[in-house]
Amino acid sequence: MTKHLVDHRSPPGPGRLKAFVRIARDRSEAAWRQVWQRPVGRAEANQRLVQYVRIEKGREA
Repeated sequence: MTKHLVDHRSPPGPGRLKAFVRIARDRSEAAWRQVWQRPVGRAEANQRLVQYVRIEKGREA
């Protein structure tokens, strides 16, 4: 039984490697890192959970 036309994959060419290297060398993630590590403001809804965890850990103040 022969393979279907879709099953005949050609080997990856130099274009794919070139694109991968370009993405790997791109340092644009440095700008996103600042956004990801930005402190998140706590909403009033989260304060209830924070207080619950504090009491569970045995902290009174």
